[in-house]
Amino acid sequence: MSENSGAPGPRPGEHGSGDAEQQAIDARNRKLARAGVARAERLLVSSYRLSSEQEAFDLLRGASQRFNVKLHTLAETAVHLPAPRPGDSSWVPGRPRPAAPPLPVLGARERRLADDSAVLKTALQRTLHITGAEMGNVQLVQNGMLRMEHHTGLNGRFTDYFAFVDSSTTSCAQAAEQTRQVTVEEVAASDAFDETARWTILQTGSRACHSAPLLSPRGTVIGMVSSHHDRPLPHLTAEQSAALDQLGRQVGRWLVWHRNTTVISALNHLHSTATR
Repeated sequence: MSENSGAPGPRPGEHGSGDAEQQAIDARNRKLARAGVARAERLLVSSYRLSSEQEAFDLLRGASQRFNVKLHTLAETAVHLPAPRPGDSSWVPGRPRPAAPPLPVLGARERRLADDSAVLKTALQRTLHITGAEMGNVQLVQNGMLRMEHHTGLNGRFTDYFAFVDSSTTSCAQAAEQTRQVTVEEVAASDAFDETARWTILQTGSRACHSAPLLSPRGTVIGMVSSHHDRPLPHLTAEQSAALDQLGRQVGRWLVWHRNTTVISALNHLHSTATR
């Protein structure tokens, strides 16, 4: 294979349409990012008889900032829980708060990873160390899609295009659907992608990729961590795959704990503020 083999050719639909394509991607991302928050706003207006969705947004933002919880995480949790009842003392009453599960696979025995952002960033760094890659991203499931949370080494075209993944024309989506690790040895020759997705991956310098799921204790996919490689990639070793499997289960368990404790505390604070 020559040094330039696999380099991207002309972008699908280019020759003057690049700006329009980027505008369409930006519009899609704004719409999808806003959708979950908008659903939570409508829920709060209905539940607390608020005067406006802006008032609901202010409640969400205040709780998000106070508890260092991402706004979209708080909003998604709100719409998937039973609606709050203003007469109750809290949104989710009587929820125990167990200690955080350990994350030895992240080297976190002696230091505290205080929030989900720190855990996800460290999980991505550990994944790149295991796979020997310098590029990668981590996503969480949101409203039936994979939403990119953190990335490293990937350019803006890539991170814009894959900000939300809601189709099966990517390896990360296929790994999520199949609840297993997926390796794409050569992006240029793989049928895992449609042509636009393929071009977007190749133009950022990725020639191969590997995706591993983050799993809840029940085995549900709640996220995905992927490494991107600047040359074709043979299948990972058994040791590498086992390490990523361990990472996916430990990080997934921690994320579920976080949502059942810190995020619930943020919603209970929101409820208290709204019912004063």
